[in-house]
Amino acid sequence: MRGAALMVLSMAAFVCNDAAIKFVTQTLPLPQAVLLRGLAVTAMLWVLAQRDGGVDWWPRDPRDRRLLAWRGVAEVASTFLYLIALQHLALGDLSAIMQSLPLLVMLAAAVVFRERLGWRRLTAVGVGMIGVLLILRPGSSAFSVWSLVALASVLLIVVREITTRGVSVGMRSSTIAFSAALFVTVAAPFLPAEGAWRWPTRAEWTGLAIATGFLAIGYQTAVAVMRVGEVGFVSPFRYTSLLFAIVVGMLVFGEWPDAWTWAGSALVVAAGLYSIWRETQLRQGA
Repeated sequence: MRGAALMVLSMAAFVCNDAAIKFVTQTLPLPQAVLLRGLAVTAMLWVLAQRDGGVDWWPRDPRDRRLLAWRGVAEVASTFLYLIALQHLALGDLSAIMQSLPLLVMLAAAVVFRERLGWRRLTAVGVGMIGVLLILRPGSSAFSVWSLVALASVLLIVVREITTRGVSVGMRSSTIAFSAALFVTVAAPFLPAEGAWRWPTRAEWTGLAIATGFLAIGYQTAVAVMRVGEVGFVSPFRYTSLLFAIVVGMLVFGEWPDAWTWAGSALVVAAGLYSIWRETQLRQGA
């Protein structure tokens, strides 16, 4: 139960971070907002890495160096595509699309690492993708290019996750997290901005501080939940992020998903929950 509570807190923190960044980037150029937030997050992760033995700046294994570089590229691209989509999509709609991530990671692991994927879980992936199509609704008036931007972000996160799986066991998680934050922060100034950079207003500084604080809580609780909770039990609570996104989107931005988004979200979440349940059954059987 403690693990489940930490997972719910983690999802709520990440959603609140998204809401704060969405608010700030309505007036402040996105690259500038990401740079300012990234400096704070990178410093925080550096401090945490010191408690874990320090940052491994140059891994011994050349393969790890290559994988970290590719992971960094995927991290930068996925982060900025996600934040661009966040500027134009409702928080609940974007969160609904993101719920397909666990299913796509499972499918990618089966393709890349030859992990066994039975017909039941493969069917669940198919049902989840139908749910994504209901959310996107290509060909209808509700469809927008920003939905494709969000989907591209999901696919790049899949690349990031699969790349992480290939890093050697000896590579510390703190180093991987720090390198990802550093990549995003360093890349931020080189991205095109819609407006000129300027000194943030008091409200924008407050929003950035709120985003950084919630992101710090999200990182801490995401790590803690894997240490105190049974994965099979706490994983379904990850889908509470969709509920938080809908509630926060309604209260802060006046957004409310339509019936198609609700239906698609239900399919995606149901498929994800079934996949988690099925994997737990297989592990218990083994």
